[in-house]
Amino acid sequence: MLKYTDYSIVFSEIPDEVTLAINLSNCPNRCRGCHSPWLMDDIGTELTDSELSLLLEKYGKEITCVCFMGGDADPQRIDEMARYVNNGWSDIHIGWYSGKPETPKCISEKNFQYIKLGRYMDSMGGLRSPQTNQRLYKLLPSGEKIDITYRFWHKKDRE
Repeated sequence: MLKYTDYSIVFSEIPDEVTLAINLSNCPNRCRGCHSPWLMDDIGTELTDSELSLLLEKYGKEITCVCFMGGDADPQRIDEMARYVNNGWSDIHIGWYSGKPETPKCISEKNFQYIKLGRYMDSMGGLRSPQTNQRLYKLLPSGEKIDITYRFWHKKDRE
């Protein structure tokens, strides 16, 4: 079961997208230095199809993407939610921020346009750090997976 604690419309999680970022709880990764440690707890409201529909109906005209922030405790349900969005809102892109090192086998990458992989490692930083181990991929319909992590790095970060 997926539970969400909150959501925001953001402009920085997925490049070139206006994203409805949904923060999911019960994270099993327990990354040291996590910027959202409360998401390790099993808290929040169940993210059902109808709950997601309400959010998409409310914000669907304002967003170009929905991104599930977490959900590593139930990746199969993340995949189901992605299929649900694809079936009802084909004009909205779908992203997933996972702390896993690779896409779980139960995930069909064709259901997503973006997937972020990799645990947060304090010594390497997050996506904005050129030293990060994390990677954000743009997934093309052809099956090609393009690393777009560099889009988070500003020139001043590389100096």
